[in-house]
Amino acid sequence: MSAANQVDWFQIGTDRPEAAERFYSDVFGWKFAGEPGYRLVFTPGSPAPAGGFADVSDGSTGPHAIPFVNVADTAETCRRAETAGAKILVAPADGGDGLVFAHLIDPTGNHIGVYTPAGG
Repeated sequence: MSAANQVDWFQIGTDRPEAAERFYSDVFGWKFAGEPGYRLVFTPGSPAPAGGFADVSDGSTGPHAIPFVNVADTAETCRRAETAGAKILVAPADGGDGLVFAHLIDPTGNHIGVYTPAGG
């Protein structure tokens, strides 16, 4: 388990999931599991998923790559981020199984995610 305030998850959104999976598999040796729509990414040597691939071919968002920072308290992190000049793109939400996540736009325009794992 990663310590708080470290980037330890990523999400890549693509409107061409098969092509993206082929690319990342060929170049980096990544493996994929799960249902179409959101596939988990396993990097070489890691027994647990390190990120996810979101199928955005429905036009809900454009292609993207978002780092996620593991934080002790998602709501408190959002409050501090707003005070520091960030905008909340997605307010703290239940990700299932006790995980809480949010999306922010930092003061320079970068999209980042924060999350508190279940039991965190």
